[in-house]
Amino acid sequence: MLKRLTFATLSFLLFLPLTLNAEPFSAELMVRLDRVGSPAVSPDGVRVVYAVRETDMEAGKGRFDLWLSPVAGGDPQRLTRHEASDTGPAWSGDGQWIYFRSNRGDSSQVWRISPEGGEAEQVTDLPLSVGTFRLSPSTDRMAVSLSVDADCEDLACSAGRNDSRKNRSTSGAVYDQLFVRHWDGWLDETQSQLFVVTLENGLAKQEEPVPLTAGLNAEVPSRTWGGNEEYAFSPDGRSVYFTARRATPSEPWSTNFDIYSVPAGGGEVVNLTGDNEAWDTRPVPSPDGRHLVYLAMSRPGYEADRFRIMLRDLQSGATRELAPRWDRSASGLAFSDDGNFLFVTAQDVGNKTLWRMDIAGGDPIKVVPRGTVSSFDSAGSRLVFARDSLESPSELFVLEGDDIRQLTDFTGPQLAGVQLGEYEQFSFEGAHGATVYGYVMKPANFVEGESYPVAFLIHGGPQGSFGNHFHYRWNPQTYAGQGFAPVFIDFHGSTGYGQDFTDAIRNDWGGAPLVDLQKGLAAALENYDFLDGDRACALGASYGGFMVNWIAGNWPDGFQCLVNHDGIFDQRMMYYTTEELWFPEWEHGGPYHENPENYERFNPANFVKNWRTPMLVIHGETDYRVPVTQGIATFTALQRLGVPSRLLYYPDENHWVLNPDNSVQWHSVVNEWLHQHLSMPSSQSFQGKQHRDAFHSKN
Repeated sequence: MLKRLTFATLSFLLFLPLTLNAEPFSAELMVRLDRVGSPAVSPDGVRVVYAVRETDMEAGKGRFDLWLSPVAGGDPQRLTRHEASDTGPAWSGDGQWIYFRSNRGDSSQVWRISPEGGEAEQVTDLPLSVGTFRLSPSTDRMAVSLSVDADCEDLACSAGRNDSRKNRSTSGAVYDQLFVRHWDGWLDETQSQLFVVTLENGLAKQEEPVPLTAGLNAEVPSRTWGGNEEYAFSPDGRSVYFTARRATPSEPWSTNFDIYSVPAGGGEVVNLTGDNEAWDTRPVPSPDGRHLVYLAMSRPGYEADRFRIMLRDLQSGATRELAPRWDRSASGLAFSDDGNFLFVTAQDVGNKTLWRMDIAGGDPIKVVPRGTVSSFDSAGSRLVFARDSLESPSELFVLEGDDIRQLTDFTGPQLAGVQLGEYEQFSFEGAHGATVYGYVMKPANFVEGESYPVAFLIHGGPQGSFGNHFHYRWNPQTYAGQGFAPVFIDFHGSTGYGQDFTDAIRNDWGGAPLVDLQKGLAAALENYDFLDGDRACALGASYGGFMVNWIAGNWPDGFQCLVNHDGIFDQRMMYYTTEELWFPEWEHGGPYHENPENYERFNPANFVKNWRTPMLVIHGETDYRVPVTQGIATFTALQRLGVPSRLLYYPDENHWVLNPDNSVQWHSVVNEWLHQHLSMPSSQSFQGKQHRDAFHSKN
């Protein structure tokens, strides 16, 4: 029986007033919205600094500037206004300066600015771009990551090699081991390593930075998504803790990241977690320097294992797990000022929530129960966090005690007079009798008594979630704005419902997840009478794209159309051309050559003869996770069968579509496909007449 979770029913009427002339939400509006970044609270807890991304449609990219708000509330102050991007703000220990990374000039360097305003001042002037940075507590040192040639003795050598590579007449590259490419780029001779720069009066001294990880043969931070959350200074500034995975020949099928320590002035690198062959990451020292907390998986080769929270005594080495009975996978970590509590984020039943945990023991307490908490920072009794939801882009909020209040409102004026769809979370009995959750959303122009075609969205991962989150690539509100009713199910394999539920998809890619999708759609159609099941299209990317191909062969009469973005067509060639081999090896029980039966059992290519549903195929050339030939093969099969089909190809996009103009085009082509096959008049794209002028009025 379907269960409606009425506590999660959030009407947009409570969030923004609708007007008789309200315009529906659209992709063009979405890409223009300001995006509020991670908060950094001043040491005294009085102010918070953060980056805000504005979209430059003419340049086809986002630009970031720094803003400052009083934590107690009040108007925000714009700190920087430069054509370059200013990101990653951090306070000096005395609160007198805000440090940040900027690509002003010929390279990215560290700059600083007074919180009172004025001109920014360049802090570093290194011959290589700074990838990430972190200040020591006393602000006399700064750790930076730089991409260097590992055999060079100084930075000038690496800079010279970079110049030589740009000017050489040959283009061939020779590799002796994997990785040869990752995500969307081919690897070159350089490697990201960690260095320490000495600061004098807050500025970098003109001397060679001290290498910390040069002898390790590892990317620090990790490729491609690692940032300064993967390293930290000790409170006394004498040590640096960092995460690394050695670049051995087995790296592409290994998830063995470890936590290391090294003196901040250089010296012996010590592996603190060598006994664990699975993933260890995000080291966070306690305020008194006695303990180190970090996240640890327990199963090697599995990227979606539960991240446990480990507490290590730095003197004795004794380590224990905090809240071992808590069946959630932690992500963000931070100590309270007194060191007695941890604040932790974790996915939880279609949300990403914030928890407080006593390090002495006891069960975690949920303090921010709904939405997606993407980042947070605290000082004193105040905690500032960034949260978004299905009805709102990210804004900053303040948690004091049990009270939550909104701090920023950058996107509220931009959404004034824009109608969003109301949504509701529901549950039903899925595969194996398990309780499975999903969301349904009304179209923005909803009229009681009318029925609407369904946009059935399937998330990727597959260990992921289409939850209470304002997504910038797969946002259900863009479909609601077109007059469709989005439905999305967190099938077996999704995260946030306990580790057993996440694990259940292994060796069963087309089994229980397909049953969940079928039962979830049936439950939604039975219980929401405004959904028209005879007009439904299934859309998905990555694993969702695999599932679209799987549906084409194993549920061919379920939908009137399909949309497949960067989906897997052939499991054999996917294994031999993707880069992170640990992923298919865990999901399908080993390398393809050792266990081809498991791969072929859920191989969409084996069911092409059943394909008959019209399909739109989308793929990016620089997608090295799911290579472009998978999309071409899908389109070839459809065309050869005579199935109505279309291919949208991007020569300059990766697994995601990131260029703002390309994003608008992507949505336009997808919406046209849905309108064509679901017998709806095509809507004109949103022009944003009255909103576009308001976008920068705050400036």
